[in-house]
Amino acid sequence: MTNNNTTTTASEGSTVEVHYRGTLADGTEFDNSHERGEPIKFTVGKGPMIPGFIAAITGMAAGETKTVNIPAQEAYGVTNPEAVTQIPKTSFPAGLELKDGMPVPMRTPTGQTVYGRITEQQETTVTVDLNHPLAGEDLQFEIEMVSVTNTTTEETTSTDEETAT
Repeated sequence: MTNNNTTTTASEGSTVEVHYRGTLADGTEFDNSHERGEPIKFTVGKGPMIPGFIAAITGMAAGETKTVNIPAQEAYGVTNPEAVTQIPKTSFPAGLELKDGMPVPMRTPTGQTVYGRITEQQETTVTVDLNHPLAGEDLQFEIEMVSVTNTTTEETTSTDEETAT
């Protein structure tokens, strides 16, 4: 194998494995890949990753860590007041105990299932928020790039932690 002294970094089309810890502006943790015991794996530029996270990992090499702040508009978007709706309680199965914060599956006109959450209950209706639960939130991520594979070069780099004992 030839050593050309180049480091493989994450870019569009790279397959990456990343460990992260996500917190809100007040420090409340909302997700942590370390607790699940495995990093997330995805292809940069494909899939449902938020734009600010993609921007943060672009250019990172295996073994690199960083902490980034991602504003709401580059994360899950700002809260859309039009995504809050009133639903008659009679639309729910009889006997179902409705609770604030409860996730509610709903079907779009095209037949797609989306989830909202009950935010308030009135006498005959419930208020359901269809915004992503993290919409309107500025996020902070502690990111560790575990590995980067660029399909154009077939190079893979990873940390030596897997072989250390």
